[in-house]
Amino acid sequence: MAFVKTVSVEDLSCPEIFKAPVILSCSHSVCKECLQKFWETRNTQDCPIYRRRSSKLGPPCNLVLKNVCESLTVESASGSEEVCSLHNEKLKLFCLDDEQPVCVVCRDSEKHVNHRFRPINEAEQLKTALTSFQEKLKHTEKIKREGKLLCFYIQTQSEHTEQQIKEEFKKLHQFLRDEEEASITALRKEEEQKSQMLKEKLEEMNRQISALSDTIKDTEEKMKAMDVIVLSRAQSSQQDPQILSGALVNVTNYLRNLTFRVWKKMQELVQNTPVTLDPNTAPSRLILSDDLTSLRRSKTQKLVPDNPERFYKYSCVLGSEGFNSGTHFWDVEVGDNSWWIIGLTTESNKRKGADFFNTNVWCVWYKDDEYFSHSPEIPNNPLFS
Repeated sequence: MAFVKTVSVEDLSCPEIFKAPVILSCSHSVCKECLQKFWETRNTQDCPIYRRRSSKLGPPCNLVLKNVCESLTVESASGSEEVCSLHNEKLKLFCLDDEQPVCVVCRDSEKHVNHRFRPINEAEQLKTALTSFQEKLKHTEKIKREGKLLCFYIQTQSEHTEQQIKEEFKKLHQFLRDEEEASITALRKEEEQKSQMLKEKLEEMNRQISALSDTIKDTEEKMKAMDVIVLSRAQSSQQDPQILSGALVNVTNYLRNLTFRVWKKMQELVQNTPVTLDPNTAPSRLILSDDLTSLRRSKTQKLVPDNPERFYKYSCVLGSEGFNSGTHFWDVEVGDNSWWIIGLTTESNKRKGADFFNTNVWCVWYKDDEYFSHSPEIPNNPLFS
């Protein structure tokens, strides 16, 4: 005799009735949405029941279980029409004063004298509208809280960025001050050297003037004695003094292309990075460097606003500048990471959904000593097989 088991709601719940159930490699079935939330929270791909690692990133849908759950949901909905517990009549009216559904017999009873009634379907519409307004209110309050967080984050972000700008310009200012001091020091050194040379030359000229004065005095005395021979000798022994060549400061050596020469030196200080990472797109577990050129994944989450540009499910970050055409290439250091992805996507590609990599993504990725290429036309294609 065959044994037939009665299926209960508990057997088909997760914790409610399964919606879009998927089957894992360990044969357990879980709601797709519940599984994604569990994997995001635990940062793992384990089975929520046995904690056994799933070998599939996108487990397939359990069609049999899905059909059974849908049938059970339809049956529950069709048999959910309530009746009055007092009169066993259908609850077709809604008492606005007591805020409860009633039947036509309850309407005429003494308990509901002078009460206001509406058809139950109108009340359901009002209830639906009220629920919609309440949901809208909750959503608006949530957006308000996120807006306050965004204001605080903008202030923090601005203060941190301002501090980084000051640090970078501090380096440039220090470099310029050093260059200024070096140029002035060299100028003063040349001034001192040439002033000393000229001072020595003037002292030599003073000695020559003194000697010439003595010679002139002797010559004048001997002229009285008509000693012409001595006069001729005195004239021939004196040399005409001369101004030193190159005695002035070499001004052109200091002012020639001054700003250009300093700029050339500054090129050794600064670097140009073709791709700068955009921190407004980084999820909470990615930590970017201060110069926005590298990143690492953290075990803890930092507090960041859930702005539309930011990735939610994937640990991805975008470059701050895009392009529409041309040939582009970059050198990317991946270090000793065992799993990395580098690629391109369109700016319009949605970053919040779970299907981000299924649309408009072209990339190369590495995991467990294997390389793959990925495109919308050919996903997860082994590069070396």
